[in-house]
Amino acid sequence: MCGRYARKSAQELLAEWFEMDLEQMRWAPTWNAAPQSFQPVVRLSSGGSQREAALLRWGLVPSWAKDARVGLINARAEEVATKPAFRVALKKRRCLVPADAYYEWRQTGPKQSNPMRSRSPAANQ
Repeated sequence: MCGRYARKSAQELLAEWFEMDLEQMRWAPTWNAAPQSFQPVVRLSSGGSQREAALLRWGLVPSWAKDARVGLINARAEEVATKPAFRVALKKRRCLVPADAYYEWRQTGPKQSNPMRSRSPAANQ
């Protein structure tokens, strides 16, 4: 499960891929997108008729959580449809997160880990 990712693709390329108008929204590339940060996503508009870009905070606060600090950053694909924290969000509030690479951490010794970068296939375009 990824805990950091990179997004370097130009906004114009993302607008072309997802057939969106991004003139009113600008964001900078990042090599270290972290949980709780605001990042661009692609989602359906409120009417559901077209795609739009939005800056959203990375994380999910389950509807049953009493404290907004109880946030989840990702889910296992095999459990997302069955876990109570993710079920409704999966059905009603989905989005795409443009990413060129993501990072996983490899243990290299006691109390030491190093990031391993994995590139998205689309990042080669």
